[in-house]
Amino acid sequence: MDMLSVDEIRAAELADWRKMGQGWHARFVTDGLSGGARFLTAVAAAGDELGHHPRVTLGDGFVDLEVISDDAIYRDEAGTAHVVEWVTKNDIELARRISEIAAEQGVRADPASISTIEIALDTANAERIAPMWAALLTGTTESVGRGNIAHDVRDATGRVPGLWLQATTTTRRHASASTSTSGWRPRRSRNASRPRSRPAA
Repeated sequence: MDMLSVDEIRAAELADWRKMGQGWHARFVTDGLSGGARFLTAVAAAGDELGHHPRVTLGDGFVDLEVISDDAIYRDEAGTAHVVEWVTKNDIELARRISEIAAEQGVRADPASISTIEIALDTANAERIAPMWAALLTGTTESVGRGNIAHDVRDATGRVPGLWLQATTTTRRHASASTSTSGWRPRRSRNASRPRSRPAA
């Protein structure tokens, strides 16, 4: 299924959710761990019906969810299809259903508390240095290019922040880090046709 455009993402108007990085994120405040488990049971059943499930973090009093498709299709300027991790129409449907479940159960969304961290590194040698960074951050070079068409590093387990490598004509001395909040807009880059992972600071 094709990845959504920026306009389609905005048009979805998912009040409980925030688009950051590659996916849509939400936090729901629950009545302790057992309340979160009850909420997740209903979310899991809805995911079974839709054939699509969120990524989940369950805590004592909260449930963090990310909806994302790991088989979204990005089409480059030549029309070539690439499989990437991004938001699709399946994620809209799932996110809306999860919000309905939350409303039915009296579970409150807390979109203001959502944040994510990604690391950016300017380099003229992305292909050469990506395997080293992947091994250092995730323990395997298989995380290079995972879910993207560049050499960005993404941990399949989500244990560490993503590392995206921004191409430069000269290598700069320092990496830059950014923290995203509830606002999101696409990053402007020299190659605007490529889907990138860094939200606006």
